[in-house]
Amino acid sequence: MSQGSHTRARVTREQIARVLGRIDDAKAAAIIASGATLRELEQAAAWAVGESDVMAKVRSRASPAVAKVYDILTTEDTFPEDRE
Repeated sequence: MSQGSHTRARVTREQIARVLGRIDDAKAAAIIASGATLRELEQAAAWAVGESDVMAKVRSRASPAVAKVYDILTTEDTFPEDRE
């Protein structure tokens, strides 16, 4: 495996749990499907909890994976059966 492919390794379920703690399986699967790396997950997580002023200032320049993971983390899932 080349170094370039190693640095683009998709985040794993275990890494997601380590960074985010408990997260539902659907969100974890969506994060994995986004193709985000561990670093991108960490950036999106910091941005989502408002701990990174830098991310707030460069939102428009965030990588597509960071933006996607941010959206996943900050979107509330509301399904019809949840509203009953």
